[in-house]
Amino acid sequence: MLPENTDSGEVTAFHEHLFQKISKFHLGEPVSGVLLIYPCCIIHVLESSSGTLYHILKELAAIENQGPEPFLRDVKILVMSHNIPTKLFTQWYSTTIEVPEILGDVSQSQTTEEVITECLTLILKLGVYLATLKVGNKGLRDSLHSAVPELLIPRETIKYLCKAKDCLSPQEFLDMYNTPLQPVMDSGNVFLLHALNKSFAEKQKE
Repeated sequence: MLPENTDSGEVTAFHEHLFQKISKFHLGEPVSGVLLIYPCCIIHVLESSSGTLYHILKELAAIENQGPEPFLRDVKILVMSHNIPTKLFTQWYSTTIEVPEILGDVSQSQTTEEVITECLTLILKLGVYLATLKVGNKGLRDSLHSAVPELLIPRETIKYLCKAKDCLSPQEFLDMYNTPLQPVMDSGNVFLLHALNKSFAEKQKE
């Protein structure tokens, strides 16, 4: 979630600075993916080495603890996948999404896992679409919400997932990552991540 009236350029610059900061002390694989900036929230797909992603999560966890009104809040991890043979995105994209607000509560008809699986399916299709374009970051601004509105995740869905207790925050993920494996790790959250990875893998085969 973003503070009200946040400028999209500020959001893009924030993440570019974050990537540059991490690259200065961690020699990992460059980040690719897509950052979709809505009026009050974002959804961010990141592809990189495990080490780079770990440092990004550390920075996001620290940001959420910066006072009562952090730049990013209610950050949630939808899924973390490993050993992916091929990248989905050729570079890192950032674009503003202008879609009308749709009234309704997605949680009334779908489970959190179903919502996340649907989001990952749309992201996969969006990545395939972007792979066909020969444009830079600026070129996306005039194409996505007009060319492929059916591939964009509704902002109401993003708001719902930001509040979903079944999804881990960056700090919760790091705490789990840094804790030796114990029987308590066989919890609903860990199962959810495993189940989502399985669901997404099945979707990719379709």
